[in-house]
Order: sequence, then C-alpha cells, then structure tokens
Amino acid sequence: MERPTDHSTTLDDDTRYLAVTSRDARFDGVFYLGVTTTGIYCRPSCPAVTPKRANVGFYPSAAAAQRAGFRACRRCRPDAAPGSPEWNVRADLVGRAMRLIGDGVVDREGVTGLATRLGYSSRQVHRQLTEELGAGPVALARAQRAHTARVLLQTTDLPVTEIAFAAGFASVRQFNDTVRAVYARTPSELRARPAQRHGTGAGPAGVPLRLAHRGPYAAREVFDFLQRRAITGIEEVLATPASRVYRRTLRLPYGTGIAEIHEPAPAGARRHGDWLDCRLHLTDPRDTAAAVHRVRRLFDLDADPFAVAERLGADPRLRPLVEARPGLRSPGTADGDELAVRAVLGQQISVPAAARLAGTLVAAYGKPLAAPDGGLTHLFPDAATLASADLAELGMPDTRRRTLRTLATALADGTVRLDAGVDRDDTERALLGLPGIGPWTAGYIRMRALGDPDVFLPGDAGVRHGLAVLGATADDADAWRPWRSYALHHLWNAPKDS
Repeated sequence: MERPTDHSTTLDDDTRYLAVTSRDARFDGVFYLGVTTTGIYCRPSCPAVTPKRANVGFYPSAAAAQRAGFRACRRCRPDAAPGSPEWNVRADLVGRAMRLIGDGVVDREGVTGLATRLGYSSRQVHRQLTEELGAGPVALARAQRAHTARVLLQTTDLPVTEIAFAAGFASVRQFNDTVRAVYARTPSELRARPAQRHGTGAGPAGVPLRLAHRGPYAAREVFDFLQRRAITGIEEVLATPASRVYRRTLRLPYGTGIAEIHEPAPAGARRHGDWLDCRLHLTDPRDTAAAVHRVRRLFDLDADPFAVAERLGADPRLRPLVEARPGLRSPGTADGDELAVRAVLGQQISVPAAARLAGTLVAAYGKPLAAPDGGLTHLFPDAATLASADLAELGMPDTRRRTLRTLATALADGTVRLDAGVDRDDTERALLGLPGIGPWTAGYIRMRALGDPDVFLPGDAGVRHGLAVLGATADDADAWRPWRSYALHHLWNAPKDS
C-alpha cells in the first residue's frame, strides 16, 4: 500500500482499515483504531486478530480514543507508538502545540501557559486541537501522563504515590482514576512482576526505556554524527562489545539528568523491534516525560522515513544515496539554547575544532554535576551565564565573542526563544537580526534546535561537495521539499573520494 506523504487527514477510513488488515507499522502513531466489541484501542500494526470493519472506529490520537471510552491494548501498547510525523512538519498552531505538550508544558504551566507560549487564547487552542485531534490539551496531556505512569510502574520500584506526582498528576486520586480508565487495571495490578523490572528510579540502574521509531533507522550514521560533535564534559560515546553508547547530561525543568542511548545492531543482526534502548538517570522523576521528549527530538525518532525516501528517491541523482542509507535521520537537539551557542562556535571552522572549542567553554562556564558520571562532569553553560562572560578562554576574535554574548543575551531575556512551540519563521528572522548571525547559522539552528525537516544550507562546504558529487545545483533542492534537511544529511554522507 502506498504511504501518503501529506497529512494523515487525507486518509479515508477504507485506507485506514487496509493499513490495519496489513498490520502496517508505518501508520503507528498516525492514527488509532477503537474496537467496539472489546472496548480497546490499538495501533494499526497490532498483532491481534483483525476485527471486522463494522466494529472499528478510527481516532487521530490516543487521547481521542481514551476520551471515547476505549482502554489501551495490552498486546500492542498503542500509548508507546512513535509520535505522528505531522508534528515535525507542521508549523501551524496545532503542530506547535503538540510539540509543547510533548515536552510537558501543560503539566508544568497549565493550558494558560501553553496558550501564552503559542500567542493564542486558551479557547482557541482548545478548539483547534479538539477539531483536529478529537481531544483538547488537557486530555492530550493526560494521555501522555498515563504513558509515563505505566513506564514508571513497570520499570521502577518507586512508591505509587511518588509515581503519581512524577508522571504529572495533580493528585493520587486523579492518577488512580486515569490508570484504571486507560489500562483497565489499578496501578498495583499494572506493575510488572519484580523479575521483569530492570532497576529503580532512585538507584544507579535508572529508568530503562524503549524509544519506538517507525521504519528503518540509520543508527550508524546518527551515532557517527553525534560522536564527531561530542563535547567533552557533557557528552561521550562509549564503545561496547556489541555497539556504542551515547551518553549526555540534560538540564531539565525540575532537575538534571543523564541519558544513555544504545546503538542498535545492524538491521540484519537485530533481534528486537523498531526502537532504541535508553536509560535515564534523573535527579527528579517528574522530569521523565520531558527527558524522553528531548531524547526523541535529538534522535529524530518521530520521522516518517517512508515519506522522506519517496520524495528524495524520486530524484535519480539523489536516489543512490537514499538507497544506500535507508532511514537516515536529521538529528535535532536536547537543548535549543545549547545548540544555538554551538552553531556560533562552529562558524567557519571544522567540526572537530568546534567540538574542542565547546569543550573549553563547558570547562570554563558549565555547571558541574553534583557527582561526575564517567566522562560526564557538567551541564552546558546557561544563556544568562554566557551573556556576561568574558570568553577570553576561547581564543576567538572579538567579533565572534560579541556575537556569542549577543546571542546569549537574546536567549536569556526571551528576545529569541528556541523551545518546541515557537514560530520557526519568526525565530529565524529574530536570529538574522542579531549581529554576526548569518543564513548558515540561522538555518542550522532552525534545522536542529527547531526540528524543521525542510532546511537547506547551500553555502555549507559539505553540501557543495555533495551537490558536486551528484552533478546537481542548489536550485535542484526545491524538488526535495519538504524534506530538504534529510537531503542535507545525504549530501554530507556523499562519498568523499568522488
């Protein structure tokens, strides 16, 4: 079945049912099906016997299915499906709102805070989300809290009361009612048997997670990309007998954290499904949902590789690169402010040189962890610290140091915001208005910090090389919309000896 490349709203119910009958995992997270005879809702790829068409209804979100009275399937765990790729692409109110809800803004700031960040009234936000997703911001956040609660119940030994508040619930009663409604079990019943749990949220083992993605995932290239840019003190990539482990520190709303993500085995040798193994070490378990969201953004786990390959592979010059690296992703970032500073540090110098310079910055101005963890010793410096820093340790020209301080000031005072819900066009214009920020820097920040899948950097040296290898020009990139960020990565991975 052909995968539509535009919004899921173009799918009709017959097409959705066809995806269900073929157990097509490409649609997991794009829509959900509720089975009226059982009262459960599933992802399209659920391995259970396919229900009759007359007994199936379709929902644009897990929250909508829950609102309609369905409980989550215990076999396919639809609450753990990858997020809809629409939220990566869309720059409208709904797309921006979903990215913020994923980061836990509703739990921390309420619907009023969400609306304020978006620049709309609470009523407008609720109306548009309900029209498109069948649920308002409170219900969407509730569905996310339920998923976080299930993860903590089944992977940690935290007391149930602590899990209730860690997952974002306002009360234990609300937590109990939601878990029973979504999973048809009490929290105690939902807990895994001790032998199935992997550790404790408060202990050294951390919280083990499986972060789902759809379709092929070019893990080697993603880990290579991150390893080349790893900054001493906040990132490290460790070799293991099986693969690599990427580790980094996280600054989170309630505390700090360390994320460990394991490189999966090559597709032919893989023994598990479509996910990355992750382990979170958090000083405050309330940060679980935010940490997961930021790791997913960093590793671009909600992308639709089928839609990307269909568009980019249509160009015969680009097709060999697409076929050589199925599932190539466009890595984002775990911290937008950090990425912007790194982009300025990387202006007109090599990737290794930029990483060394950033390491010097971290050593001089980063906040030390309470206790070092392997090679991880610091959090990246916050914008307020850098805004008033001398930066003499960096050995950069005065103009570059002024640019860095100007950017840090704009980030610290809110003139420039790089959170998940900002308007990308407005933010790029604000960046370009800062002295020393040009099209390459603003575009790179837009691609990685704002997760825009359609950025092209024609002035980048690696892009020029890749275009020359293909015998293409920057003008040809218009045919690669809306996935030009992925085309960039294919160009950066083009053979260097051509």
